[in-house]
Amino acid sequence: ESIMSRIRPFDYSQKNAVLVPVAALGAGGMLLYWLRSGRKIKTIDMGDGWWGAGERPPKGKEDTSIRPFKIETSDKEIEDLHQRLDRFRFTPHVEGAAFHYGFNSSYLRKVVDYWRNQFDWHKQVEVLNKYPHFHTTIEGIDIHFIHVKPSYVPHGQAVRPLLMVHGWPGSFYEFYKIIPLLTEPAKHGLNEGDVVFEVICPSIPGYAFSEASHQKEFDSIATARIFHKLMNRLGFKEYYLQGGDWGSRITTNMAQMLPQSVKGLHLNLVFITTQGLGKMIRTMLGAYVPWLVGFSREDARRFYPFMQKNVYDVLRESGYLHIQATKPDTAGCGLNDSPVGLAAYIMEKFSTWTDKSFLHKDDGGLESKYSLDELLTNVMIYWVTSSIVSSMRYYKENFSKDPRIHNRVSVYVPTGIAAFPQEIVHVPRVWAKDVYKNIVTYTYMPRGGHFAAFEEPKLLAQDIMQFVRKVEQL
Repeated sequence: ESIMSRIRPFDYSQKNAVLVPVAALGAGGMLLYWLRSGRKIKTIDMGDGWWGAGERPPKGKEDTSIRPFKIETSDKEIEDLHQRLDRFRFTPHVEGAAFHYGFNSSYLRKVVDYWRNQFDWHKQVEVLNKYPHFHTTIEGIDIHFIHVKPSYVPHGQAVRPLLMVHGWPGSFYEFYKIIPLLTEPAKHGLNEGDVVFEVICPSIPGYAFSEASHQKEFDSIATARIFHKLMNRLGFKEYYLQGGDWGSRITTNMAQMLPQSVKGLHLNLVFITTQGLGKMIRTMLGAYVPWLVGFSREDARRFYPFMQKNVYDVLRESGYLHIQATKPDTAGCGLNDSPVGLAAYIMEKFSTWTDKSFLHKDDGGLESKYSLDELLTNVMIYWVTSSIVSSMRYYKENFSKDPRIHNRVSVYVPTGIAAFPQEIVHVPRVWAKDVYKNIVTYTYMPRGGHFAAFEEPKLLAQDIMQFVRKVEQL
């Protein structure tokens, strides 16, 4: 018995020595599985929708064809525009106003004169048609997009599909200068041709030549689903995404919705809510000890003084947002009826959103970065399609829901962020990581503002390529 009593504890200890690690390993494995499965499960539900007029046709009866499209104009359309421009009622501005009160009316008079007497819409339509345009019907509405492929691809070179999404008050036209840099980079001295793209630029529904939703509640999540369907219809299983402004929200939603389809996400603006006591404390500490809260010196330079750059400047530049997020149709009706009002409303954003200091210039600094032909072409896209009201409604549909939903689902796809110094708000990398968990590149761009592809196409193209190179090496 004494011998057996000695053996028994030894057996138990042997069992414990084996069972405890096995149990720990099993529990650890279950925890790892739970974490991984949780990450996979936490996505935005793709769902489905119908935004057309009337009833949805039976399944299998919807038109899924991709149809070539060409922008056209007419003498009658131009004559109507000229008649309206001739009736422009000038409102004198106060002395020294510059762009502090909005669009300077004396400079507006110059713009209208150029528009009426020198701007050639026929010629600009030819420019717009230099890339292939298409229409396809998705969820009941016609989606417009351009699809540009490289003219030459070296043997063995992979061509990467890239979906680029614009915002407000821009359009697909914003990408016309960056497209050749991405589709034919070697020709423009950007690289040796190791990264080449075919570029797809859709118009957000309700913008330009994409049909507006006929139903309420058409938001960025519905847009993300439609653009996934578009890429699938074009035959792509995996693709890169790029966006700023609304394009940033839409492409982020796409990455949150179907991460398995998104090889990489590149943004030139990120939306992060700064609510909570922790963020407030970090903001206060960052002004004195930025390194303590994860801010770099450049973050601190762009972020402070906090009240000036994140409150006063934002309030000054966001009056339009409150109107469009509440009752867009009221102001929209006036803009849709007056080309001069439309031009002032849209072009003013290309002033201070490009460079905050342009507020102090009588001409808003508009021609220092863009030509009047470029700015008026973007305005004309809104004018000839009568899309200003539906583009403004997009704010109401998105802000009528809790915006925090977009930050509750993390983004795990490889992400690249190009932080331009004149962007309306600066989001430090440490804050961006709250949502974007796999930031591969974060670049402090040397110059440029909100309309990055339109203003600094070469800088943006280089950053996209640098990002994609790193993703392909992962």
